[in-house]
Amino acid sequence: MIGPFLTLIGAALTVLAALGVLRFPDVLARMHALAKASTLGYLLVCVGAAIDLTTANDRTTALLAAALQLLTVPVGANLIGRAAHLAD
Repeated sequence: MIGPFLTLIGAALTVLAALGVLRFPDVLARMHALAKASTLGYLLVCVGAAIDLTTANDRTTALLAAALQLLTVPVGANLIGRAAHLAD
């Protein structure tokens, strides 16, 4: 019961991140919405999927994907934000 709930919350956060990218006026605000909400949404989807999966190999793959996303997206967002700041 908790797996589908986490997946639903993660999907909602990802949709909100997409709306933030469309609605916010400048690059830094868009990047913030994309980096924060979509990372948390993806993390919740992966954890929800890992709860519902049956084999240990599938669970570790989902959790590894979540960990890699958690490690790489903030670094990429920081680099994009720095490049946008320096370009102004």
